[in-house]
Amino acid sequence: MSLPPLDDLIACPHCDTLHIELDLPHGGQACCVRCGAVLMTERPRALAQMVSFAVAAVILMIAAISFPFLDIDAQGFHNETSVLSAVMAFNQGRGIPLAIAVALFIIVLPLTRLLALIYAIGPLVVGHRPRRGARVAFALTEQLRPWAMAEIFMVGVSVALVKITGIATVTIGPAFWAFITLVIITIFNDRIMSRYTVWKALDLAYRA
Repeated sequence: MSLPPLDDLIACPHCDTLHIELDLPHGGQACCVRCGAVLMTERPRALAQMVSFAVAAVILMIAAISFPFLDIDAQGFHNETSVLSAVMAFNQGRGIPLAIAVALFIIVLPLTRLLALIYAIGPLVVGHRPRRGARVAFALTEQLRPWAMAEIFMVGVSVALVKITGIATVTIGPAFWAFITLVIITIFNDRIMSRYTVWKALDLAYRA
């Protein structure tokens, strides 16, 4: 039994299971038989959905770092904090590396990844040729994926809130909900994203 050509094989980006590429019907979607990750789609609006989610996430990120995150009242002491003020709280002495790490993993890297995705496939959505460096930009989104840790930040905040609410009155600010929505949108966008489809769309656009 002869093996199919390598060009006809697709590797799952999550578990590396090999699949044979097949033509999909209009609106169809191929998923990994092992882990269920999306391998490829045949949906004309798939790229538009990815860009729309990325734009919404950028707006939410700006809101999350601009508005109050939490208000804490404890024994007459009142403190209103934001994401930026939380980062700046470690901007002295030995806390500087921690401040840099928090800013990178929570703000800079997630925002860079979203902007790179918009840069890479945004022109395709409106029927234009991809910009110079679109392939590099999309590759950057893949490389930054493990390092964009907004969801890890929210898990840590949730654990801290459980402990703080017993000793203080905590009021959740709009930035908290913006961050929650941002995490949900990012996870959903990663779930529906077909990397093979994006690479194929970029290749076809460059050849046109």
